[in-house]
Amino acid sequence: MLMKTGSTKARARLKALVWCGVAVAVAAAIGAGSVIWKQAKIDMPVAKPGQDSAALIERGRAVALASDCVACHTSEASKPYAGGMAFDTPFGRLYSTNITQDPVNGIGTFTDAEIVGSVRNGISQHGRRLYPAMPYTSYTGMSDDDTLALVAYLRTIKPIDSKPPENTMGFPFNQRWAMAFWNVMNFQSGRQLPVAGKSDEWNRGAYLVQSLEHCGECHTPRNFIQGFSHPNLGGGNLVTWRAYDITSGQSGIGTWSDPELFTYLKTGAVHGKANAAGPMAEAVENSLNHLPDADLHAMVAYLRDLPVTGTPSLVPARTGQGQAYTGTTALRASHPQYDPDSDALGAEVMFNANCATCHAVTGKGVGEYPRLFGNSVLGAVEPTNLVSVLLRGVHRKVDGQEVFMPGFANLSDAQLATLSTFLFKQFGNSQVQVTAAEVAKLR
Repeated sequence: MLMKTGSTKARARLKALVWCGVAVAVAAAIGAGSVIWKQAKIDMPVAKPGQDSAALIERGRAVALASDCVACHTSEASKPYAGGMAFDTPFGRLYSTNITQDPVNGIGTFTDAEIVGSVRNGISQHGRRLYPAMPYTSYTGMSDDDTLALVAYLRTIKPIDSKPPENTMGFPFNQRWAMAFWNVMNFQSGRQLPVAGKSDEWNRGAYLVQSLEHCGECHTPRNFIQGFSHPNLGGGNLVTWRAYDITSGQSGIGTWSDPELFTYLKTGAVHGKANAAGPMAEAVENSLNHLPDADLHAMVAYLRDLPVTGTPSLVPARTGQGQAYTGTTALRASHPQYDPDSDALGAEVMFNANCATCHAVTGKGVGEYPRLFGNSVLGAVEPTNLVSVLLRGVHRKVDGQEVFMPGFANLSDAQLATLSTFLFKQFGNSQVQVTAAEVAKLR
């Protein structure tokens, strides 16, 4: 009798647990469904009566520049906004879409609400979910006035009949409907509002950094499913490039002056400190360089106010490390042989043959060619950006002035590893050792 009673109680407890589990699951499903519904709701801005269409389009052009639309949606200069730019992600390769007014391959048949949904909600025509390579996770903060202006401008882009390649995402990542659940965990929709107690300049800078310029998409760490992680703007991994910490600590912009930050955003270069390459060079060339000076000053004011990440005393400043090289005279006096096919070439020989002509034998730089010692790339704690610069070179055109450095992809992995290690040891963070395997991974 006692055993029967105990068994009955056990079954009752199990039944209660099952019903509790069901209740929790139902509540979670309702909660997730509510979030999905809210995130999918398109808040269509209302146009102001009597608004000048030419002024609206011009404002939209400025919004498109600030949002750097052309950089991602252009793979061929002769076909602006026609898409086809490749993005390699941990889950496969994506290609940007055609956003010209072409009715077949572009957005010519999109309603205004469908364009707004694509930009601020990540939901395209016919409810098609977008991947967050399209930074709707940042653009969701775009104001109603800027969104209406952007739509008006996009309507003026001439149609280009060009179909981007198909994405190569494997299962289950090719199931776009699943992005609804990714959004539940990683996306918070809504406009970016001014922060009380902060100046107009600070709030303008916050809006530009967080929403339009979407700096966090590159400069914020990602979690294992590629959603934003922490700390905000504390540095991000772009596979073959590293977007550095841009908070106010010494591992970020703490050692930079306000004029230096402004100059870097405007031109992509601060002598002795940094030269923009890769995605940052594109951001400067296509977007930041076109902003009004007041907007750049606003961005500086906001970035300067960001909290320090990490433990400052444990993180060296990326600038100001290294020293000039003084061994060139003795090296050349020894008449070293340069065999381009040998992986046993000495590091100093490789520097003399490949770098010294432009960057000077001491590394102090010549004209537009940057100084190496003190450079922020060589002061980094890991080699990603230096190796990518050596492999891919630098190309940046600002205000008609072109900056160019050839890549050295012709060098072997071992040769580039030897050269990179020397550059770090002599001109930057001497603790960084580069291996051939690291070069091969970034190649």
